Amino acid sequence: MLNEKNFNLAGQCSPKPFETMPKSYRHRAQDNHPTVFSDIYKPEINIAIWQRKLPATLQNSVKTFLELNPTFQAKMILTPQEAFSRVSESFNNNMSEVSEDIAELVDMFCYLFELKQTAMRLQVLDGAMCPKFHVDRVPCRLVTTYQSLASEWLPHEVLDYTKLGWGSNGLPDSESGLYQRESDIQQLGCGDVALFKGTLWEGNENAGLVHRSPIVPANEKRLVLTLDFN
Repeated sequence: MLNEKNFNLAGQCSPKPFETMPKSYRHRAQDNHPTVFSDIYKPEINIAIWQRKLPATLQNSVKTFLELNPTFQAKMILTPQEAFSRVSESFNNNMSEVSEDIAELVDMFCYLFELKQTAMRLQVLDGAMCPKFHVDRVPCRLVTTYQSLASEWLPHEVLDYTKLGWGSNGLPDSESGLYQRESDIQQLGCGDVALFKGTLWEGNENAGLVHRSPIVPANEKRLVLTLDFN
């Protein structure tokens, strides 16, 4: 599983529906310490959440940066050793606190999965990149939001997997039968760091975390980081 290479980083949304329901449910693991990430190796876990609050200095730095760089985006392959310098350079040596945070997450991600490098995507969004619920065709993806609303996701036990993608018959998620109640929808907090287990994780083919991008309020910008296997 750790050496899986055949997935498309650009293909964020997987439209193909499942033909059958999963045989067993997956669950969340969450804590206010990053050691929770190791729980992603448990077969019954498909999302591990490190709940945290971003420092006010970091939030203010991001807000100021996005006001001056409203279309910022950066994609690169990073090793833990070079992560800080290269990310800092992409910020024109501004936002050192964010660069340090990203470098720490790169180090954690690579250590956890025994990777020499990771594919990083950092971008400003003013709309929902993947507005419909979907699963990712990746082994595992790290996601965190530095400003604005964070990702939404659905607990495994409330889903009708056959209604994903094409299975929705073109209906909105709220009408397709994918889930029953709006209260079923869970949402990460801004600053939370989550590992989303995808369908390319061995043994998780029909149990990838179902999630979507939130609707961004008017005149607001999101800054979202993702890390993927490379």
